[in-house]
Amino acid sequence: MVTPTRRTVDLRSDTVTKPTESMRSAMANAEVDDDVLGNDPTAVRLEKEVAEIAGKEAAMFVPSGTMGNLISVLVHCDERGSEVILGDDSHIHIYENGGVSSLGGVHPRTVKNEEGGTMKISSIETAVRSPKGDLHYPVTKLICLENTQANCGGRCLPVEYIDKVGELAKKHGLKLHIDGARIFNASVALGVPVKRIVQAADSVSV
Repeated sequence: MVTPTRRTVDLRSDTVTKPTESMRSAMANAEVDDDVLGNDPTAVRLEKEVAEIAGKEAAMFVPSGTMGNLISVLVHCDERGSEVILGDDSHIHIYENGGVSSLGGVHPRTVKNEEGGTMKISSIETAVRSPKGDLHYPVTKLICLENTQANCGGRCLPVEYIDKVGELAKKHGLKLHIDGARIFNASVALGVPVKRIVQAADSVSV
């Protein structure tokens, strides 16, 4: 009797997978040019396609998700000492080297992530600061969500919840950014197009 061999499939991260030969061939034969000047047709097509998928005006290709999140936070928090509200278990807060603070001078104000990855709407609203001239406090400018929420078991945030956070952001004149490193996973799991999931967001990283 022959014991069947077991094959391990490693799904920890896309960083532990390897491109197939067809993927390597596509990369080697890709049409390229100077992306800085906006002349790289492959990058331009990618950015256009992602913008359409997300339902946003435009997209920008960057080397990493961390950079995408950092750029988004810095665009929305355009004054040093601005504040971003985000989950205490969020990737931006825990795993991105404190970049929003060290590089952007942005103050992170954390709210407890619930078991399902959400933050209580009431807790987010309580955390919003608008000191109106009192220089002792930072001014809240941004709310960040993560979908799926990795540290909460990869849970998907419900679309209705994201919409409510978007309404809260508008109520207080804030922007909403979604760390969507796994937004396509959420789209499949929820059966909802990406553009609908991120409809309430001002920016999203994928």
